[in-house]
Amino acid sequence: MTTAAFVVLSLVLGGISYYVWSSPTSAVRTVVDAAATAVNPLAAQNASLQKNLSTAKKTIATQSGKLTSLQQQALAAQASTAKQLATAQQRAVSAEKALAQAKLQLASAKGALAANTAAGAKGSGAAGTKSGTGGNSGTGGGGNGGGNIAPEPTPITAPTKAELLQPASRYYGMYTEQAPFNWATFDATSAKVGVQPNLVGYFSGWDETFRANAVTRAWQQGRLPMMTWESRPISAGNDSVNAPEYSLPKIIGGDFDAYLHQYAKDIVATGLPLAIRLDHEMNGVWYPWSETDGKGNSINGNSQGDYVKMWKHVHDVFQAEGANDLVIWVWAPNIVNNLPSQHKVDGYLPSLYPGDDYVDWVGLSGYLRPPYKADQSFTFDYTFTPSLDQLRAITKKPIVLAEVGASETEGHKTAWVTDFFNALGKPENDDIVGFSWFNLAVTSYVEGVRATNDWRIDSRADTLSAFIAGLTRPEDRFTLTPAS
Repeated sequence: MTTAAFVVLSLVLGGISYYVWSSPTSAVRTVVDAAATAVNPLAAQNASLQKNLSTAKKTIATQSGKLTSLQQQALAAQASTAKQLATAQQRAVSAEKALAQAKLQLASAKGALAANTAAGAKGSGAAGTKSGTGGNSGTGGGGNGGGNIAPEPTPITAPTKAELLQPASRYYGMYTEQAPFNWATFDATSAKVGVQPNLVGYFSGWDETFRANAVTRAWQQGRLPMMTWESRPISAGNDSVNAPEYSLPKIIGGDFDAYLHQYAKDIVATGLPLAIRLDHEMNGVWYPWSETDGKGNSINGNSQGDYVKMWKHVHDVFQAEGANDLVIWVWAPNIVNNLPSQHKVDGYLPSLYPGDDYVDWVGLSGYLRPPYKADQSFTFDYTFTPSLDQLRAITKKPIVLAEVGASETEGHKTAWVTDFFNALGKPENDDIVGFSWFNLAVTSYVEGVRATNDWRIDSRADTLSAFIAGLTRPEDRFTLTPAS
């Protein structure tokens, strides 16, 4: 009976369900149909939207490609204009030199004519009869018979140290991975700017002998070499200040005298000038030649006053060998912004200055870099002016911004680059004879924060454009040499 009842109940329920779903007048069926009618248009609309979105993405990609192409064309045109300006400046300089030479020759000719006239008046005209006759002696005789003799290499020349110290226009310098030993990145960046630097920066350690080819290769390109000479091994990292074998007392005590004397002799042998930035950023706490850690504790066995003693000792060794006639000594601390408070106080930076008799240029290392401060402005004044004020209170020597750069992090670089060049055009900064840009991307720790900073001139299109515009401003007075 239970089974029969279950079968009957199942049949009844099945019949009801069939009626509900199959009857065109069923309320349930009406609701289901209405829902389906509502959903179907939404599905169609969604498909249409997906199609439109796909089309929009393709359009954006196409337009982005066109925008990138337009940016590249604009930058190429800007670089071409910069190159033309550099070429025009170079021709003007050449014309001025030619005019000055012509004036000298004219003055010399007038002097000779006056001398001959005076001699003729005294009846001694024979004194001038041999003028110019010696020039024909043996002309070309040896050269025509020696077709297999290789021509002598063109000698490498450079301006004198005196001419370099007070340039008529500013230096534009750059650091790259391998210059001056390899110009690939240097030239590639120069081509994008349209102007090539007339100064090249590089680094060397005290475990290296003097690399004469750095100087000769630089001057072959007409560039002043500026060597940052670190009293530690060249391979040493910036994560340790301990290098006891290179402590300042050891240098002062003469442990490196044989090395220094030979180094100076090798410089003299080249006969070519160079700038040496010896143990830079000495007012910081991150190098083994710093004296204290900002709390009064010794760094690397050094004591207060040792830095000046070391500098004078090295300078004196070079003086004894005659090398100081070729070396531009660059004393270059770090900007004071983020130093320990003890290293910012009045009198600290002057205590590290060797004196005007031992320094030719004073310089600065200064970057726009994170972590940024809450009250920070992304300007030249915020970065450099407090430090420049201290330098100018110490000495009237020319100033070189020996190592500078700006990070792309958080997007302030373009504005900073623009303000950098604007500031160089101001009269109060006329004593700045140039700068050298750190054209690399580097990962490092700053105030405990690990960051990769892209310092490169061409890190972004807008940065490169701002750099070209600033470098070619007439009021900034840079030496413009056209990129090849």
